[in-house]
Amino acid sequence: METSGTVLVDYRELERFMKEGFISLGVPEQDARICAAVLIESDLRGVESHGIGRFKMYVDRIKDGILMPVTKETVVKETENTALIDGNHGMGHVIAHRAMSLAIEKAKKSNVGMVGVRNSTHFGITGYYPNMAIRQNMVGLAFSNARPSVAPTFGVEPVIGTNPISFGAPTDEGHPFLLDIATSTTQRGKIEVYARDGKPTPKGLTIDREGREPTDSVELLQTLVKGTASLLPLGGAGEELGGHKGYGLGVMVEILCASLTGGSFGKALSGFENGRPAYHRLGHFFVAVNIESFVPLPLFRSITGSIMREIRGSAKVPGRQKIYLAGEKEFDKVKVRKQEGIPINPPLQKIMKDLSRDLALKGFGFPFL
Repeated sequence: METSGTVLVDYRELERFMKEGFISLGVPEQDARICAAVLIESDLRGVESHGIGRFKMYVDRIKDGILMPVTKETVVKETENTALIDGNHGMGHVIAHRAMSLAIEKAKKSNVGMVGVRNSTHFGITGYYPNMAIRQNMVGLAFSNARPSVAPTFGVEPVIGTNPISFGAPTDEGHPFLLDIATSTTQRGKIEVYARDGKPTPKGLTIDREGREPTDSVELLQTLVKGTASLLPLGGAGEELGGHKGYGLGVMVEILCASLTGGSFGKALSGFENGRPAYHRLGHFFVAVNIESFVPLPLFRSITGSIMREIRGSAKVPGRQKIYLAGEKEFDKVKVRKQEGIPINPPLQKIMKDLSRDLALKGFGFPFL
């Protein structure tokens, strides 16, 4: 145990903790495995905002009746290359996993597979799903809209979600190229991490109704819910640093995930109706591309790897020893955390302790339970 009170916990035990927790809430075992696998992958990659720190959010939503523990998605429309799925407010991780699997199967048969989803829920890290395509030697893309938390360029009202984009491709290196980004400067989950750690949110990430840049993380979480503060689009406020580009990308994701699926957007994704918790109605869009439809797989992997090596070998800022490619830091962290464990700080330890009691989870040897 470190002096800060943070402890390192075996990732397999954390994954089992979440799986058993989901099962206790009525999630079928196979679906619970998928949910836990997506969440622990986030912690392994060092993305604490979307891992076990988010587990309580799903628990609360199931208890509130706005997240269905048994996922009963339906196929609304289907062609050789495409499908539209209604998630019926089930577990977002399960819906997304099935949708991406379907896109991959279609790409195997018809070169490209595209699957849109409506009426879904939060599905964890976006990058998990293109990685499914990578493992099948394909290019994968995933998009999702989200509850409104981002102000448009020159605006101060949250009307767009963080609307993440992920793109993944296999390479001849030890890891794939895997981009996973929000179209905002940051995400609400990162502010939750700042608040848990007692740290301020850096300036330039948020804006309030008066155009100021608040930094009090605890207060920000409250004002973001009230809609009196917003996250900024990727690039920040105004156009000088390209904020309009992040704003445009966020709207692009909204069109893919709402217009193309016949789904909900903007304020309809808030999770509230008349001040009461309501379905989130999120939309997703998944693409799998069969590389062999264009070029031989070894050639694709070789060129992609060469692109990465040329970039990595370019001139560096003084004092910097390495240039990283998308996903590289995360894949390095996975190796370390599988050996050393996942860091769990005291605030998160308390949350897990409370959940273990509330969900009657026993048989876990965590030092804080």
